[in-house]
Amino acid sequence: MCHLSQDCDVMVKAHLSSRTGFRRRPSEAGHPLAGEEQTLIERCSENVGDMMSGQTDVDHGPMKKISSMFSSLQEKLHRDKGEKKVLTPPSAPTPRSLSHQDRIPSLGQTFFFEHLVVVSLKKSNGDKGYEPQISYQFPKATNRSQKEEEEKCLKAVTLFCFPEGVNWAPLTEYRSETFSFVLTEIDGSRRNGYCRRLLPHGKGARPPEAYCIISRLACFGLFSKIFDEVEKRRQISMAMIYPFMQSLREAPFPAPGNTVNIKSFIPESGTEIIRLTRPQDSWLEHVDFQTLFHCLTDEEVLQVFAATVLERRIVFIAEELGTLSQVLHAVAALLFPFLWQHTFISIVPRVLLDVYLAPTPYLLGIQSSLQHQLTDHTDLLIVDLSAPTGSKFITRIGDEDTLIPAKLQEELLQALCMRRRNAPTEELNRVISEAFLTFFVKTVGHFADHIKKSGGGKQAATFQKKSFLKAVEPKSSRSFVKQFVQTQMFDLFVQEEEKQPNHEGFFRKKVAEYQERRKKERMKSGWMKGVVV
Repeated sequence: MCHLSQDCDVMVKAHLSSRTGFRRRPSEAGHPLAGEEQTLIERCSENVGDMMSGQTDVDHGPMKKISSMFSSLQEKLHRDKGEKKVLTPPSAPTPRSLSHQDRIPSLGQTFFFEHLVVVSLKKSNGDKGYEPQISYQFPKATNRSQKEEEEKCLKAVTLFCFPEGVNWAPLTEYRSETFSFVLTEIDGSRRNGYCRRLLPHGKGARPPEAYCIISRLACFGLFSKIFDEVEKRRQISMAMIYPFMQSLREAPFPAPGNTVNIKSFIPESGTEIIRLTRPQDSWLEHVDFQTLFHCLTDEEVLQVFAATVLERRIVFIAEELGTLSQVLHAVAALLFPFLWQHTFISIVPRVLLDVYLAPTPYLLGIQSSLQHQLTDHTDLLIVDLSAPTGSKFITRIGDEDTLIPAKLQEELLQALCMRRRNAPTEELNRVISEAFLTFFVKTVGHFADHIKKSGGGKQAATFQKKSFLKAVEPKSSRSFVKQFVQTQMFDLFVQEEEKQPNHEGFFRKKVAEYQERRKKERMKSGWMKGVVV
């Protein structure tokens, strides 16, 4: 089975499967249900075309087995009328925990992208509206087996290009929008889907179409520029896309801060040089904090951050797909150096809306038109990104503004005030990421002092949680830290650090800088006291 097909098949399963809450430590071998899961996933993928029937009943039943979940999901999506049926969850374990290594591809073997597809809306049989279909694909499959697997996968991708379902009408005007989504493999590794929707070239009323690029690389700004070039060539001829994408596919992916030049010929314009530059801070290249802080006040961002750090269930509501994807990726980026380990769907397709009933943590983006289907608000934080005035929280647990100690909240707000109005993206990203990184430095930055070997030199290093918690300063922060160390993102972080206790990473560098500043401040304070005496 080709990797991309596995991505898309597993993506539907993996996001739903996290309802069970089972986890695997990174060191564990593959689980025994893998073969059974793959069979079920293939069955689901074969029916993706039928999933566009538009039925979106919200199901509220007990959850039992993965096979029951898929059969009931398929049955629900095939029928036009009838009673709601129970949607049962998978019993299989969730994918393994993600580490930062899962996010970093081997650049020596990585293409800019794996697939480019154009998804068009075609009138379906009968009176069921429009169905998204792939009208262009690059590169083409080289053999029959590969073609069959890619077709299964790319049908699943159409769900995320047009998550609203089938209720479209021909349009004469449509504002293009760019957004992204994540595809998850069975082992937990991820690929990124970048999508631009626009009205195709032509006259009269017509439905929009979508360009979608699948890549292992997370760099939203870079792919937005690539879409500009693809769109420009599409207006001339579909055939003009091929040579540009072929040149791009053959080009080496640049190192952070570097530029790659792509040569491309356009009739009447001649040969053009397209320059694609990666941001210097590569861990922020998929992020633009502008949208998050445009939709929410600083205080509201802190409440969302607190709920995310403690791994709660959070739903973001907005009509624009770009707003949802940018905000969810920005919220996840605030966690650095930690990684969100649970369900993450920046844009939930209509047919997968029931995933919000999962009892385990998640970050979900749901369009405003589907908000009325969220009937169970128990233990949810629902954030309305489109609300013009007043509180953006539709539903809260109620303690979000007290989870972070008051002194740390004040320091965070002061740091956020340092950003300039209308600052460029890279400057904004730097100021905001530095503020939240400093928060983690202050609260848990002393972790390395409590990773120790219990025996001789050959013994594995272990994290001493009890002594770590006793060392938390100030004491007013201990209640928060005690909750944070129970999260899976902290657990995985510590596991990775136990494997290489003496390495010098970016976070440890920031911790060392902070500790050195504190040391100098204490020395200066002591000297001043001596002078006064």
